[in-house]
Amino acid sequence: MRYPDGGGLTAEQRKRREEVRMRAVDLFKEDGEVPCIARELRVSEKSVYQWRRTWRTGGREALCSIERDQ
Repeated sequence: MRYPDGGGLTAEQRKRREEVRMRAVDLFKEDGEVPCIARELRVSEKSVYQWRRTWRTGGREALCSIERDQ
């Protein structure tokens, strides 16, 4: 579910989460294993699997944060 206010995150928090997703993309390209990526990034394996699916279908841009007017 998407929230109109960005899930209650500040711009800085959204930027940090995007950085984590972009690091995950780098690890996908290195054929990193999901459990290892999750551990390194300190996120759930479920998130990593979701990000990888999104990346495979839409590329790096698909994991970018959406800028919202605040």
